[in-house]
Amino acid sequence: MSESSTTKAAITKLIEYIQILKGDEKGEAQVFCDRLFQAFGHQGYKEAGAVLEERLKGKKDRSTKFADLVWGERLLLEMKKRGAKLETHRAQVFDYWWKMRPRQPHYVVLCNFDEFWIYDFSVQDEPLDKIQSDRLRERYSALNFLFPEPLEPTFENNLVDVSRSAANKVAETFNALIARGEDRELAQKFILQSVFAMFAEDFDLLPKDIYTSLLKEGLSSGNTYDLIGGLFQQMAAKKPARGGRYQGVDYFNGGLFDEVDPIELNNAETDLLHQAAIENWAKINPSIFGGLFESSMDEGERHAFGAHFTSELDIYKVVHPCIIQPWREKIGKANTLKELKALRREIIKYKVLDPACGSGNFLYIAFRELKRLEMEILNKIYQLFPKTAHKEIGTTSQVSVKQFYGIDKNPFAVELAKVTLMLGKEIAAEETKNWIDTDQLAIGFQMESTLPLENLDDNIIEADALFSDWPEVDVIIGNPPFQSKNKMQEEFGAEYVNLLHSSFPEVPGRADFCVYWYYKAHKVMKQGGLAGLVGTNTIRQNYSREGGLDYIVKNDGQIFDAVSSQTWSGDAVVFVSIVNWVKGEYSGDRNLIVEENGTLRNYRLDSINSSLSPRTDVTSAKKLETIKSQKVVFQGQTHGHSAFLLSKEKANSILDSKPKYSRVLSPYLIGDELLGTSTPGPKRYVIDLSELDIFEASEYKELFHIIEQGVLPDRKIKAKKQEGENQKLREKNPKAKANKHHINFYRNWWKLSYHRAKMLEKLSSLSRYIVCSRVSARPIFEFVSSSIRPNDSLSVFALEDDYSFGIIHSKVHILWYQEKCSSMKGDPRYTSNSIWDFFPWPQSPNQSEIEAVVRASKELRKNRKRIMETHSKSLREIYRIMEKPGVNPLRMLHNTLDKAVMKAYGFDGRKDILTQVLALNHSLAEAEASGMTIEAAGLPSYIQNPQEYISEDCIQI
Repeated sequence: MSESSTTKAAITKLIEYIQILKGDEKGEAQVFCDRLFQAFGHQGYKEAGAVLEERLKGKKDRSTKFADLVWGERLLLEMKKRGAKLETHRAQVFDYWWKMRPRQPHYVVLCNFDEFWIYDFSVQDEPLDKIQSDRLRERYSALNFLFPEPLEPTFENNLVDVSRSAANKVAETFNALIARGEDRELAQKFILQSVFAMFAEDFDLLPKDIYTSLLKEGLSSGNTYDLIGGLFQQMAAKKPARGGRYQGVDYFNGGLFDEVDPIELNNAETDLLHQAAIENWAKINPSIFGGLFESSMDEGERHAFGAHFTSELDIYKVVHPCIIQPWREKIGKANTLKELKALRREIIKYKVLDPACGSGNFLYIAFRELKRLEMEILNKIYQLFPKTAHKEIGTTSQVSVKQFYGIDKNPFAVELAKVTLMLGKEIAAEETKNWIDTDQLAIGFQMESTLPLENLDDNIIEADALFSDWPEVDVIIGNPPFQSKNKMQEEFGAEYVNLLHSSFPEVPGRADFCVYWYYKAHKVMKQGGLAGLVGTNTIRQNYSREGGLDYIVKNDGQIFDAVSSQTWSGDAVVFVSIVNWVKGEYSGDRNLIVEENGTLRNYRLDSINSSLSPRTDVTSAKKLETIKSQKVVFQGQTHGHSAFLLSKEKANSILDSKPKYSRVLSPYLIGDELLGTSTPGPKRYVIDLSELDIFEASEYKELFHIIEQGVLPDRKIKAKKQEGENQKLREKNPKAKANKHHINFYRNWWKLSYHRAKMLEKLSSLSRYIVCSRVSARPIFEFVSSSIRPNDSLSVFALEDDYSFGIIHSKVHILWYQEKCSSMKGDPRYTSNSIWDFFPWPQSPNQSEIEAVVRASKELRKNRKRIMETHSKSLREIYRIMEKPGVNPLRMLHNTLDKAVMKAYGFDGRKDILTQVLALNHSLAEAEASGMTIEAAGLPSYIQNPQEYISEDCIQI
C-alpha cells in the first residue's frame, strides 16, 4: 500500500471514529487528540511529545489557564464541544497563543469535532483554512504539519498570498504610470481610488463587478478615461444616477473621491489593473497596503523617510499589551449592567494615535481589535442580561474610525492610511454582522452605515510629528522612522538636524532619530496613558537610551512589556526593540523577551529597566576618572580607501628592494583575520604616510604614486560634492554648521582617514597588545605583536601583561561588556566611553591571586592554540562549539580563569556578578570624589617588576 493510501486509510478510520462521538469537550477530547495523532503516523500524542492541559500562567495571574494540547513549537490545539461556533473562540485561543511568547507554536487549531480551523497568527488574523471533518480524506494536506516529518501544508484561505498578488499588480501599474511621465500625485490618487473600487465591488458597496467590467470593456475599446472616470465621478456625486451604467452607485466621497482626475490607461496598464481587480478583494488583508506604499515610493525617498513595512505579528507586540490586554482585564472584571454600560461609553470615547502612521497598518489593526472588544462587551451584556440586552445594545453609538489619529510627513502615506482605515471599517462591519448572525442574537443591533465614507482629513494629517501638536489620546502606538545618528545629517540635511537639536535639548545630539518619538510621546501622554513604539535596538544603549527610555523611567513611566532585540520584519536590515509603557502606576505582569545564545526567552519581572535587560541594571554606573584618563582602549586605524592596502606579496617585494619603506609600510590585521582562520595573522599591509607632509611623503615614490592614482581622484570627487552641499546649506541658513568631513580628507589625501596617532604612540612602548573584534556578541581576546597595525574593526587594549589579559577575558568583564555595550545592527560593539571607562579593576589582589590569574591566562591561550592547530579551527569556531552543551576543555579553562579573577576581586561566586561589579564601581566613584586614589587598569601599582608577568606569545607577522 502506498504512503498516500496508508494515510487516507488512517484518516478514514479517524472520520469513522469522530462520527460515533457525542462531541463532549471534557469527556472525549483527550482520546480524540490521541486518535488524531495516530491518523498522521504517530503512536499517539504522548509518544509524539505533545502535552495535554498545558498550564499557561503569568507571574501575577489570578487564574490559571490550560491549553488542551501543546506540541512544542509546532501546534496549539484547542477543543470545543460539538456544535460550538468556533469564530466566537478565536479571542480565547489567540490569548493562549500570546501567553506562550516568545516560543509560540507555529500553528493554532480550533476544533469542535466536526470542523478544524487552522491559524498562523504570525501571518494573518483569519484562519488559513476551515476543514470539515468528513472531508479530511481530500483535505488532510492542510494538516501536513502533523506528520512526524512535517510536510508543507496547502491552505485555501491564505490572505497574504492573495494580498501580495493584488498589491504587486497595483504597484506595477502605478510604476508604469510614473515611468511614462504621469504626474505622481495624480497617479497616486487614481491608484487609491482604484484600490477602493476593487474592494467596494467585492464587499457589495458597488454594483457587483462594475469596476472589473469597465476595465474589461476598456481593454477592447481603449477608452478607460471615460469609463473609469465616469464611475469615480458618480461615486463622488451626492445625486444618484437615474439610469445608465452607473445606476445603483451610491455616494462615497469622504475625501477620497472629492477630486476625480481620470487617467487614460494604455492596454498594458489596463490589463494589469484588470488582473488585480479579478482577485477576490474580500480576502485582501489591508495591511498589504504598507507593501503597496513602499513599492510605489522612490528608493531614495523611502530611505530618507525611513519607511518600513511592519508585519502583523510585530504590530500585535504593541497592540496586544497596550490595547487588547488592558481592555480584556476591564471586561473580565465588569459583571454588573452598570459596569458594562460604563465600559461601553468609555470604549466609544477611547482614542488612538500613531504619530508616524505610514500606510496606517497600526491604526487598522488597533481599530479592528477595538471593534472586537466592543463586541465582547455587547456579548457579555447579552449573556448576563438577556431581557434588557435589546434596550442596552440596540444603538448606533459604537467604535468609529473617527477615534483614530495619524501623522506622517509623506502625503501619499497619509492618503493611503485613510483608505486603509476606510477598508477596515467595512471589514469590521462585516465581522460584526457575522457575529450577530452566528450567535443568532435577537438584539436589534443597528449597524452604522458604511456609505458615505467618513472624511478623515482631520484625523490623518500630513505634518512633521516632531514639530506639530499631537491630539490628546489614550494610547500612542507606532513604528517611528529608522535613521541612525550617523546618517541623519546626510539624509535630512544640516538645517533640519540643527533645528532638531535646538528644539529637543534634553535629547543627546548623538541619539538615533526614533528616540525623539519616545521622548515626545512620554512628554505629551496624559496620566494613566499607554504607549507602545518600535525603535532601533540602540534605544536601550548609551545616548539613545538617555534621551528616551531613561527619560521615561525617570519621569513616572513604567515599562511593562518589551522585546529587547529582534530582527526586523521589514525591508530594513536592522535589529529593533519594542517597548510598551504606562505613565503612572502599573500592577500587572511585566514581560521582557530577550535573545540568549540564539534562543528567545520571556522573563516575568517586577520591573523592566531602561536597558531592557533582565540582569542587574548597570545604567547607574559612574565613569571612573582614573580609568578614563589612562587612555588604554582605542579603535584601530581607519584607512578609508582600498588603495592604502597592499597584498602581503606586493608589500614584501617592495620591502625587499627598499628596506627603508618599513617606516611607512606595516602588516595590517582585520577582525576576520583574527577570528576566521586557524592561523590568525595579517594578510595585507597598510601604507601609512600620515605622519609626513606632502614633500616627505613623496620621497616614498612608489607608495606615493599608488595613493595618488587610487585615492586622490575619489577624494577630490567627494570633496567637490560636499562643497556643493555646503553652499546650498549656507544659502538656506548662513549660520548652519557645514560638514567638512570629505573636504578635510581631500586636503590630506595621502593620509589615512584616521591614523590614530595616540594609539600608535601608546603601542610603541609595548612588545604586544590585546585586541578583540569591535563588533561581537561574545568578545574573544588575543595578544598581537606591536609590529602589526590594527584595523578599525578591532578594539585595541594597550596592555601587554598576562594578568590584564585574564581580567579582560573573564566573565566579570564580558558580562559588563554585554550589559553596557552599544551595538551595530544586531551585534554588540565595544566602545571605550560606554564600557571601559566605567569598568572597575580589582583593588587589592595579593601576590598569589595575581599569579593565579596569570597562570590561568597563559594556560587558556596555550591550550586554545593547541585546539585550533589540532582541529584546524578558527577562534570563532572553537568558541561557537564552547557555547554548545556538554563537557568542553575550553570551557573548563575559562572556568578556571573566571574563578581566579573572582578571587582577585574578592567577589562571592554565589552572588550576582554584575551586582557586585556595580557596587564596586559606585564605591570607587565615591572614593575618587573624596580625593582618594584607586587602582587603574593593569597590574596593581605595588608590583615592582611588571616584566615578570609579560610572556611572549602573540600573533606575529
